[in-house]
Amino acid sequence: MATEILRFALRGLAANKLRSALTTLGITIGVGAVILLLAVGSGASAAVERSIAGLGTNVLTVTRLAGPGNAGNTARPLTVEDAKALVDPVGAPDVLAASPVVTTSVTAVNADATHTIPQFTGTYPTFFETTNSPVSAGAPFTEDDVTKARRVVVLGATAAEQLFGAADPIGQPVLVNSIQFTVVGVLAPKGATGLQNADDSAVAPLTAVQNSVTGYGQLNQIVVQARSADAISAAQAEITAILDARHRIAAGALPDYRILNPSQLLAARTETTQTFTVLLAAVAAISLLVGGIGVTNIMLVTVTERIREIGIRKAIGATRSAILGQFLAEATLLSLFGGLLGVAVGVIGSQFRVVGIAPVVVPASIPLAFGVSALIGLFFGSYPASRAAAMRPIEALRHE
Repeated sequence: MATEILRFALRGLAANKLRSALTTLGITIGVGAVILLLAVGSGASAAVERSIAGLGTNVLTVTRLAGPGNAGNTARPLTVEDAKALVDPVGAPDVLAASPVVTTSVTAVNADATHTIPQFTGTYPTFFETTNSPVSAGAPFTEDDVTKARRVVVLGATAAEQLFGAADPIGQPVLVNSIQFTVVGVLAPKGATGLQNADDSAVAPLTAVQNSVTGYGQLNQIVVQARSADAISAAQAEITAILDARHRIAAGALPDYRILNPSQLLAARTETTQTFTVLLAAVAAISLLVGGIGVTNIMLVTVTERIREIGIRKAIGATRSAILGQFLAEATLLSLFGGLLGVAVGVIGSQFRVVGIAPVVVPASIPLAFGVSALIGLFFGSYPASRAAAMRPIEALRHE
């Protein structure tokens, strides 16, 4: 009986190949969207985790808060003196190093090559170790370079490639906003995180950057390295005490700075990516719903076209369950074919970067999407199948 029903279902689908293919396409798009969009969300989350891990688990970032400070007074800027005060073996025994940072965007020129570097950073040599930014070629600048404000620069991998191509940039001059710097090193590649490329950057001595590019204004941030990941909470408390004293923050008043630690940053970004993933999953679910409505529509048309066939089959003894099973089988087969193609499309599509994100396929999404496609066939095919099974033979035979 089951073999007979399946044979009739396959014959019915083969009779209208184009219609069946177009209906299958709707399910294919829906299933492929579920797998691909969940992979994009998973990839975004993985990229965030790699970004935080690349920065280091024992790194704290101090940034200035805009607006009024304590008791409505003007917020004090972060200064180099603030950074030096944080490296205090007595007042901050859990702080290993503090790197003042200024960041700006510059236009760099080498011969005929011009490239905009979005992250041109002025800082201290401790920045390289603190932010886990090793140099793959040449060498980082030194404390002596900072003291003497030498115009030397360490390029990110992307910036070096854009300016020098395959040539060795070490020792070569480069114009930064029309000021000549000398390349002394190239950073090891870190890769892109979403739309941000960590390799499209450059690092130079703080004094040289302030002299030539940014001026002696406030710092953008202070990057602090705790002695270990376990000491990060103690280091944060020590930093707070020192900055509160230096910025004259009264007890209970709002500070004019903010301290970000990796756990807080990871929690905030994880929450954002989870919301992003849920949104993408909702879009994919809508695609599947539309595909299911398409199945219902096509099966209703199929039942209408085959009313006389239904009447003849009932007249020669076909049971209600046989008719119901045939049309349910047709709808389910359409969905299953679409589901198989959708899984293939989703997995293949996940091999390519999407808006700068490398998708990571969620293993559970494949059986989930395929199972949902089968349920869609059963659910959205049940009404047309029930309508066909409920027809009276005499009325079906009279149908023109």
